[in-house]
Amino acid sequence: MVGTVRALSEPLAEKARLELNEQADRIEEDLAALRHWLARTPHIRARIDDQFLVTFLRGCKYSLERAKEKIDMFYSVRTVLPEMMRNRDPLEPRTLEIIRLGVGLPLPQTDGPAAPRIVLVRPGIYDPHRYRIEEVIKVSTMLNDIMMLEDDNMVIGGQVGILDMANVTPAHFLQFTPTFVKKMTMMSQEASPLRQKGFHYINTPSSFELVFNMFKSFMSEKNRSRLYVHGSNLESLYEYVPKRLLPKEYGGEGSSLVDIGAVWEKKLVAYRQYFAEEDQYGTDERKRVGRPKTAETLFGMEGSFRQLEVD
Repeated sequence: MVGTVRALSEPLAEKARLELNEQADRIEEDLAALRHWLARTPHIRARIDDQFLVTFLRGCKYSLERAKEKIDMFYSVRTVLPEMMRNRDPLEPRTLEIIRLGVGLPLPQTDGPAAPRIVLVRPGIYDPHRYRIEEVIKVSTMLNDIMMLEDDNMVIGGQVGILDMANVTPAHFLQFTPTFVKKMTMMSQEASPLRQKGFHYINTPSSFELVFNMFKSFMSEKNRSRLYVHGSNLESLYEYVPKRLLPKEYGGEGSSLVDIGAVWEKKLVAYRQYFAEEDQYGTDERKRVGRPKTAETLFGMEGSFRQLEVD
């Protein structure tokens, strides 16, 4: 027995039916088809529990073929990016330090029962001389993994990102190499079943345009159309993200950033065993039929950042 899919609230069930082609009486059959395919696909070592697999069906609007492609890419990208996807122990001292910074925080409230999840990202609060961007993103992949399993608003309603660029320095921007940006956009577009519904940039510095344009160049047309730059004008942001949903520090009525961060730290630590198990999943490109998916074929580069890691 691999578990069952969690029951949805009525508004989310209706949204899933109308927007994602979900038919409650067919979910079991579609999940069985995915598990049968995985059993016959030796190059992929994947989780096969219902709640995990249904995320891919929903993210692909119940196209079995697209869900298969997405699962393959999900594990292929994770395999070639060990610097972000392996050894994700929330109690490892450096990882715990980054968790406690709260660079990326999913906010507790949504704008209605079927609305997207809002995620606040504050890259300016980590020291780029102390941490590499890959270490910071590793923590964000841990948050994403939890939300894939737990957050029906995120999976069905999608996600809205708020990227606060306050205190971002040239040293931060130097970490955003074209190769890294390509990895990030592939992780979030081709290799993730989660749907991006909008990205809002606030407190943008003058040097922001260069990195912004680089991200845009790798994005799909649909995702490019969902980017909004507000500068330092929070009133402009509130037109898209109601003020009441934001943390107190952003003029909102939500919990403080410290309280939100404490909740997520506790949750990440509770998933410690789950993250340890994750290291056994991925792809074995020697068993793939056809062209292997490597760092070179996926990103147009040799290897990964593994050789740059230092003690």
